[in-house]
Amino acid sequence: MAEPAERSGQRRLRPAPLAFEPAEATADPEHFFDLESIDDPRELLSRATELTLAFRAATDRATEFQAIAAAQLADPRRFDRLTAADVAERAQWTEDYARRMIEFGHDLIRTNGQPSED
Repeated sequence: MAEPAERSGQRRLRPAPLAFEPAEATADPEHFFDLESIDDPRELLSRATELTLAFRAATDRATEFQAIAAAQLADPRRFDRLTAADVAERAQWTEDYARRMIEFGHDLIRTNGQPSED
């Protein structure tokens, strides 16, 4: 499970903007955010690093939303609540991972996304 930057006491950094690629560019399997056209290795490293950090930040944020949704779906106050097994099946997780994500989501909901005092 991804650990959000806020949990480690750091402020969340804004990811580098990800430009959507035109359809004809994405049709080329070698094309990836125009990195293949950068000849200067310093510039390539810089841009590739920006993209890596942006993807990591996006992954962490998406994981938080997954956890919140899992917790909401498993909320015992819902008449149509799902079990951890049901959540796992929908998200293609193991049941154990679903339980941990539900717990993580409850924590995020309870603390409004802020680090909890452990």
